[in-house]
Amino acid sequence: MTEHGDLQRQLAGYGLTTAHILYRMPDHPGILQTFIWQHYDLAPDFPEMYRFLDFWEDNLDGPLHSVRYAHKRLISPGEWHKVDGEIILH
Repeated sequence: MTEHGDLQRQLAGYGLTTAHILYRMPDHPGILQTFIWQHYDLAPDFPEMYRFLDFWEDNLDGPLHSVRYAHKRLISPGEWHKVDGEIILH
């Protein structure tokens, strides 16, 4: 996604979601492997993260063990103000 698209998503309420995924190795189910996933997503429903986890379960061999996640809005309502005009000084 472009930098402009990322800003548009942030202004629309998306925040950065990071998921720490533990999954079992397909050939050695007693061994856990880690994977970090990071994407812009909407709290509290997290549609992007759940779409990724559904893809994982449908297409990858390593079964999920656990998922821990954190979410942070990078632009909050108090930090952004719409500007209706412009003043130009010579």
